[in-house]
Parts: sequence; structure tokens; C-alpha cells
Amino acid sequence: MCGITGVFAFNEIGRFNLPNISLATETLEHRGPDFQKVFVGDFVALGHRRLSIIDLKPQANQPMSAEDGRYQLVFNGEIYNYKSLRQELTSNGVHFETESDTEVLLQLLIHEGKDALDKLNGFFAFAFYDQQREEMLVARDRYGIKPLYYLEDEDRFIFASELKAILKFGIEKSIDPNSLYTYLQLNYLPAPMSMVKGVKKLMPGQYAIVKKKSVEFNSYYELKTTFEKPFQGTYEDAQVQLKALMEKAVERRLVADVPLGTFLSGGVDSSIISAIAAKKVEGLHTFSIGYKGNSFFDETEYANAVAKHIGSKHQVFSLSLDDLYGYLPKMLKSFSEPFADSSALPVYALSQLTKENVTVALSGDGADELFAGYNKHAALFRLWHPGAKEKMVTALSPLWNLLPKSRNNPFGNLARQLKKFADASRHDIQSQYWMLASLQSARKTTDLLSNSVLEDIDFESFDLWKDNLLSTLNTKSINQSLQLDQELVLQGDMLQKVDLMSMQHALEVRVPFLDHELVAFANSLPEDFKVNGKRKKMILQDTFRDILPEKIYNRPKHGFEVPLLDWLRKDLKQDIENKWLDKERIERQNVFDWDGIASLKMKLFSNNPEDSHAHVWALIVFQEWWEQYME
Repeated sequence: MCGITGVFAFNEIGRFNLPNISLATETLEHRGPDFQKVFVGDFVALGHRRLSIIDLKPQANQPMSAEDGRYQLVFNGEIYNYKSLRQELTSNGVHFETESDTEVLLQLLIHEGKDALDKLNGFFAFAFYDQQREEMLVARDRYGIKPLYYLEDEDRFIFASELKAILKFGIEKSIDPNSLYTYLQLNYLPAPMSMVKGVKKLMPGQYAIVKKKSVEFNSYYELKTTFEKPFQGTYEDAQVQLKALMEKAVERRLVADVPLGTFLSGGVDSSIISAIAAKKVEGLHTFSIGYKGNSFFDETEYANAVAKHIGSKHQVFSLSLDDLYGYLPKMLKSFSEPFADSSALPVYALSQLTKENVTVALSGDGADELFAGYNKHAALFRLWHPGAKEKMVTALSPLWNLLPKSRNNPFGNLARQLKKFADASRHDIQSQYWMLASLQSARKTTDLLSNSVLEDIDFESFDLWKDNLLSTLNTKSINQSLQLDQELVLQGDMLQKVDLMSMQHALEVRVPFLDHELVAFANSLPEDFKVNGKRKKMILQDTFRDILPEKIYNRPKHGFEVPLLDWLRKDLKQDIENKWLDKERIERQNVFDWDGIASLKMKLFSNNPEDSHAHVWALIVFQEWWEQYME
């Protein structure tokens, strides 16, 4: 796990960017504190920050070269099947100088080029440069676990693990209005979008071939194909296969030359990962986070029960709101583009505290998007298979409009969910998905933006992107909604959150559920193996029931959330009023509309806040980013 950056100059003007490589690489120090090195050629410069995980010796440092420097590689990630790939290459006469997966990837690319991508089991973003052919291959893993930003213009192609490194090449900085419009609806930016105009994210499963006169983008992996080969066996057959694939996926991710543990929230997903790992790692270390004095969000009793059941060495980091507040300033400074999923804050804290004990942690991310684990999936199932209860919820829509709604207590959260369900029931299936996947409507978003920003938004382009995305969902199919989740929510929100927060502390987080063999199997399963009117993630829960305590089943799903509403109303109220959303600042900035901001603040401090805290949080994150990078 590392940080990478580089530039490919197309002409003499582009070559003026080459000296910036060291400064750009230094911005990624948090991703790789162990070593920094750059390569500078005639038209290409590459930079690497290393977090040593496999083969800790200096010979495994990057950029890594081969054959008298003809080939150069910078690589972020891990290749889990590198040992079998190494054996294959060795049998063909390849000699290795290190025990690293980096050298295996380098040699595989030398011998097979872009065809090597299909053989890789792991997560990665890399750039492979052939000086003789003056050609660079840039690629990203199948699901976007590792990030890769890029900018292409007439003079250069720049890439980096984070946007902040690209900014160090002196690019012109301006807001992309369509990205801002998307961010305020989703609270994150899915690929290929970024907040800075001209900068994009490479799509998951995509590669680019960069030459002096062209940049050609192609896909080596398409998620939709995994849904096109239906599983033919019984439910029991599927359980046997799922267990075998899960154990294999976890075992692959236990290879490391540094201390390793798991995140253990007490939910089914992380509990499965931890239980399998505990069978293979003696004295496995597990870590969870809890909230002092807030039982609605605190899940440590479930994590403790799992840890006791599997015999792991468990450590709970119990934080108060004051503790979380202490993490806030540094966390906000860590975003090189706005990202407003508030659960990033506890992941930041957990990553920092976990890194004090281990360098690698396994997590349960991806399971919800594979096996239908979100409340959204249950809601979609009920919308598409309505019974008497569902029809009553829709009929009582006027009542839900009257009740106070918030995420901060069970009653308010239920009222919020019932209103959202009733509202969604009046729309087509694509609109239903978008309403449940987004946090703010298009109308409320435009109310927050200044006229000058609204004039620059290409609404036709946004609608085309959205329509193309939602075209996946053309029937009342949970599996189609899961494909959308994997394309949108997983790569844009969940994986981005884990990468950003863990790499701030040089902690490598591995996600066994996203082993591509397991993903292909999960996506082949019939949706009635995953969800019905009463249960979510059915096959996942049933398959591993024998190795987990019964206590963690049939309990409410909170997710990795923060008691955000209380926090914004109390601890951060003065900063909201006098700093982030101050009238003078809003009007001077000319990005947001003051009347819309004032109305949102009034909603936040009312008796019926609904989701206003999430919208205010998105604005806070943006304002901190704006001040750091744009002002």
C-alpha cells in the first residue's frame, strides 16, 4: 500500500512539469512513510511513497526498474496471487531479485503487457512505463478499491493517488460545477468525477495507454458480466460454495511481513471476516470503536460477544463526542476533495488507533452491496412487492409529514424512513432507487447554489450521466439495484472512505468480500437467496451461523455512524454560525445562495431536522476544502 504520482509530457511545454515530481510525491507521505523515490526521464517522471508490507528490504523500493532501466513501475496495492504468478514466470526462465509482489507485477507486465491485468487477484493502481517504446500503461483494479486521479490536456498526462498531488503540478484550479451539483446530492463524488475541473478519476476496471500523441482508454473488466451467468444449484449448494470462497478470500489477504488484525464492529460482515481469520491466525488482534454515553450508536457489546466467541485479542476504543471533536480538524484537512460521508470520522479515529498496534487490517466492506444488506434494499423489495403494511405506509403519507424526523433517535429515524418510503412509492423504479441512494433532491440542491454556479452547470450532461447509470435498473430487480450499488455507492463512497481514512495513518485495509472470484459468485446468485420481505443478506447470515454467536443476528443495522446531529447543534454551532456558514463568507465566496443556506441552518436547529445535519456536514467539508485548496 503506497502513494503514486507521475507525469507524461507530450511536448516541450509539458516537460516543464517534470521537476514538480518530488513536491507532488511528498504530498503523499502519509500513504507511504517508509521511503520516497522518484524517476525522471526525458518526457516522463514517476514518484512513489512506500508503505512496506511484503518484502521489507530496500531492494523492493519503487519506482522499480528492470532490464537496464527500460521499464519503470510505480504501484499502489497488493497482488494476493503473486506467489503463483511468480512460479509461472520462474518456470518460463524469469529471475527475481526480491520476494515482493511489486517485482512479480513488473515482470508480468514486461512479458504480457495489458493482458496481465486479467491474471491479477488484488487491489491496485499502477503506472508501467516502457522507455524504449515511449509508452505508459496506467490501470486501476476491478472495483476501484485503490484510487487514481488523472488530468489530460494537450501538453501532459498527470496521475496520482490523491488530487492534492496533481495540484502540485501547478494546474489551473476551478470548481467543476456539475461535480459540485452531484456532491450535494450524494455527499460524495463517484468516478470519473472530481471537484476540480479537468481532473478525473480512472474508472474501476479501466486502463489507459499513454503515448506522446494519444491517450487511449479501455476496460479490461466489466461488472455487468458477473450478473449474466446465473447460479444453477440449490440454496444449500450455494452455501457450500460461498463458505469455500470466503475462506479462500480471507486466507489470501493474511499474507504480510508486518503485524495484521481485523476491524470488528459486531455486525455480520466484519464478524465473518474476523471468525475466519481467527482460525488461521493464532491470537488474532481485533479492533472496534464505541461511543461513550450514546447507546443508540454504540455497538461494542456485539463486537465483544464475537471476540469472546472466536477467541481474538480484542481492543475497544471508546470515544466521547469530545474525543471525536478532537479528531475533526486533522480529518477535515486530510480531504484533497470534498467527501461528506460522516462515518469517515470514526473510520479515521479507528484507523489511527489501530495503526498503533498493526499495519494491516481486514474489513467487511463490500458485503452489503453484494448480498443486499442496506435498509434501502429492504425498502426496494417492499416497494416492488407491496402488501397491506406497505400500502398503509403510503396511505399515511400526510401523517409522516407532520412527525419530527431525524437519524438521532429510534422514533425520529423511523418517521424519517416511513416518509422516504411513502415519497418513493409515487415514482418509477429508477427514481425510487435514486431517492433512496441520494441524500438531497435536485430541487433542494439548486436552492443552495448561487446563480453564477447554476449558470455553469450543464444539466443536460448531468441528466445524461444519471440516466445512463440508472439504465441498469429496468425491472423490479434487487440484483440490478445491487449492480448499481457496486458501480455507484461502493466505489464512490464506501471504498473511497476506507482508503482516505486508513491511508492518512499508513494503515493498509484489505477487503476480502471484494475478491473478484467471490464477487462473481455473489452476483450470480438469485436475489431470493439474498433478501425477502423480512430478512437481508440471508445466505451470508445462514452460511456462517455455525461460527458466530446468535446475539449478532436479528438486530438493528446502524452502520458506522456518528451522533452527528447533537454534535452540530452543540459543539460546532458557533463555527457553523460564525465561520463555515457565515453570511459574509457565503456572499463573498459566491458559490452558495445565502437564502438557501439560511433556510438549511434554520432546519438544522428546529424540532424537525430531518436530514439537514447531513447537508450541513457536506457544506462544512466543502468549506474546509475550499479554504485549503481553492481560496
